[in-house]
Amino acid sequence: MPDLSRYKGIVFDMDGTLIDSMGAHGKAWQLTCEKYGYPYDGDYIHNLGGVPTREIVKLLNEKHGLDHDLDEVTETKRQAFLELDDKPTVIEDTFAVMKRYQGVLKMGVGTGSERGNAISMLTATGLLERLETVVTATDVLNGKPHGETFLTVALNMGIEPKDCVVFEDTEIGRQAAQNAGMDCIMVINGKIELPIQTIN
Repeated sequence: MPDLSRYKGIVFDMDGTLIDSMGAHGKAWQLTCEKYGYPYDGDYIHNLGGVPTREIVKLLNEKHGLDHDLDEVTETKRQAFLELDDKPTVIEDTFAVMKRYQGVLKMGVGTGSERGNAISMLTATGLLERLETVVTATDVLNGKPHGETFLTVALNMGIEPKDCVVFEDTEIGRQAAQNAGMDCIMVINGKIELPIQTIN
């Protein structure tokens, strides 16, 4: 359990950090890629965790020289994910941190998911009531690795960015924390990795 007593707030990424939903997202992407003729690369998609769906579609178009409608493919992927009806489960390591610091530090979520999806998953897992704020891809102009998502969480909690620590499971998320001027703790395959990566 990391000692977070020097911070005033914790910012959790959602998918793959707080909620184990990456499996269903991967499956939804696979179905979407098959439909639109993108070669499916699970590792490539996983490493884009935290990037808004619409941005991933743009990257896939560029990577494979295709020109599919961004909104149409984004909606197809969203529907595929919803139809899988995957039961999200909390990731024990980060949930233990959440319980340990409940009422001690302010907590928020900063996610690349769309707002509707994020709220339903956080509600289904009982995590929503533990949070001060939830900032999603719907709420920002610039998705990760830009720092806006995490900076908005800090703003909503009324805390300076330097007083927040981020929990993330992807390199893009780590860069977003760095760009927001926040320390970062990586969660790899559901396990917290220490030491904390500090901003110098």
